[in-house]
Amino acid sequence: MPSLADVVTETKNGTIITIEVTAHSSQNTFPAGINEWRKTIGCRVTAPASGGKANRAVITLIAQTLNVSENTVQIQSGTTSQSKRVIIFGMKKPDLLSKLQFLV
Repeated sequence: MPSLADVVTETKNGTIITIEVTAHSSQNTFPAGINEWRKTIGCRVTAPASGGKANRAVITLIAQTLNVSENTVQIQSGTTSQSKRVIIFGMKKPDLLSKLQFLV
């Protein structure tokens, strides 16, 4: 079983999570398991993957799950892909891991 530490990277500005998004899902879920081969955390949103709706839903869901402001969550890369790198500004890797470890 892969570790959460494998999909989380700390930078000078915050911590990056590599996620794999399933849009138009039956419910919003984050985290939705770990893909050991792609080293990603699953994220399911009910919003469709059109017009940026799924991306906005991802930001909202991650912010709510981590109990941070939506302004601190940003999609760094992959806005048109299922695989995304999301940065949480100002959050250290150990803090993020402690918030996620009981949810996976």
